[in-house]
Amino acid sequence: MAIKNKKGKVGFFIILPSLALIGIFVYYFIFLTIKNSFSNFNSFSALVKNDFKFVGFRNFERIFSDTRFQTDLWNTLFFTLFFISFCIILGLILANLLDKGLKGSRFFQNLFLFPMAISFVITGTVMSWIFAPGNIPSDPQGLNLLFEKLGLNNLQWMWFTSTDSIGKFNLALIPVILAAVWQMSGYIMAMYLAGLRAIPTDVLEAARVDGASNSKIFWSIKMPLLKPITLSAMIVLGHVSLKIFDLIYAMTGSGPKNVTDMPAVYMFELTFRSNKYAMGSAISIIMLLMVAVIIIPYLYSSFRKESSL
Repeated sequence: MAIKNKKGKVGFFIILPSLALIGIFVYYFIFLTIKNSFSNFNSFSALVKNDFKFVGFRNFERIFSDTRFQTDLWNTLFFTLFFISFCIILGLILANLLDKGLKGSRFFQNLFLFPMAISFVITGTVMSWIFAPGNIPSDPQGLNLLFEKLGLNNLQWMWFTSTDSIGKFNLALIPVILAAVWQMSGYIMAMYLAGLRAIPTDVLEAARVDGASNSKIFWSIKMPLLKPITLSAMIVLGHVSLKIFDLIYAMTGSGPKNVTDMPAVYMFELTFRSNKYAMGSAISIIMLLMVAVIIIPYLYSSFRKESSL
């Protein structure tokens, strides 16, 4: 018993520095952000003088009545829906192709995973060159220049600088979604590939002996077994999409008429450019709650499954 207690104390002191750093740089700063979101810290002088005044939900009311933030919420909704859908569909298709063990599958597996090795900032910078519209038609750039060389001028478009929309969906989000899907679909492919290769081969062989077609095996056996991976993929992608900043900032910024703006970009500009710390904190808390809505149910279900085992 003494040996176990000694090991427990040693283990506690080993993780103590990490606990202290997490407590300070995560939870303490979350507390400060919550505190500031209910304050009047919307000027640099108020911050310097530490002139804290409780204003209730005034900052949240101002944020939700702001037309730019309303546009940001619509942009986030559409970006999240298309981003998650395309990543899961493309990742599942690629995983199935690689799972067949075709020649060169190892090369393509590494190729599809390559985008995960670079940051969103690099992706955003490169994609801004690819989708740069230039001055159409006199000085096209990126894909538009390629379309001009191929004689496909009808395909030229303003890309992420376009102000066209379908309802609330800003078409300028399309290049941003494509860039994000290119970055993350390889990761989802790896998740599905691991899940497919973990399926017992005897189950698949038994289904084939019973006369099940490949499509029947996929939808009736593989997909039900891949449900936990699909849920995990949705959680990861949802978390990424709700707090997306670096890709947007490097690729497009807020765009004309805020067509590619996101809450994180607006929060950054309010806080560090306009010195409106309280309103920036309010957006941060809204983003935290949006992520919590996705993460907490997943964690709750995971803990319930572990406790039931």
